[in-house]
Amino acid sequence: MAVPKKKKSKSRKRMHRSINMKMDLPQMTKCPECGGLTLPHRVCIHCGYYKGKLIVEVKKG
Repeated sequence: MAVPKKKKSKSRKRMHRSINMKMDLPQMTKCPECGGLTLPHRVCIHCGYYKGKLIVEVKKG
């Protein structure tokens, strides 16, 4: 069975984990209605449309 030869310090252990647990940036898509950036599969926060239908009334101003 594999056993580490020396103890890893807390900082080295956490540094090793942080590289592997790094979060990715969310992918942004262009809204076909207004052209604003929005998250995929969600209602556009700029115009309120999703899949060509008005879902939420957005206040302009």
